[in-house]
Amino acid sequence: MSSSNSVEGSYSKRCAACKHLRRRCAEDCVLAPYFPATHPERFECVHKIFGAGNVARMLKTLPVQERAQAADSLSAEAYWRVRDPVYGSTGIVIQTNQEISATQCELAKIRAQISMYEARRASEQQPPPPPAVLPQQQGPLGPQENMPMFEPNDPFNFLN
Repeated sequence: MSSSNSVEGSYSKRCAACKHLRRRCAEDCVLAPYFPATHPERFECVHKIFGAGNVARMLKTLPVQERAQAADSLSAEAYWRVRDPVYGSTGIVIQTNQEISATQCELAKIRAQISMYEARRASEQQPPPPPAVLPQQQGPLGPQENMPMFEPNDPFNFLN
């Protein structure tokens, strides 16, 4: 029984990468600090998109202080690439930009409506302007007051 407990103890100390790859987790495992056993789905996405060997190689080439940020970036990109295989994280950026553009357009329309209502309210509060007097039109036949440009019953009127 003591041997099974020690085996279980060593299995519980494996990182998500080593558990997924079904191997023993070494003390100097480069993936262990960034892919803990408590979040196996994080490694699964990264492994599916980039491959465990490539990720380990990338992390080894970086300084230790930059590895956590690189692992987070790889994890985020892999997560969105699994969710949206065509656009990945770019799809979220495009969708967010479209939502921002639509919201800005809606805001502009609402501001225009508000200014229209404010102008209408201001004009209702002012006394109405006096009616405009049309000047007499001078034509070849002399002065003609407010004569329409065409007669409705005119046979040459093609607008009927």
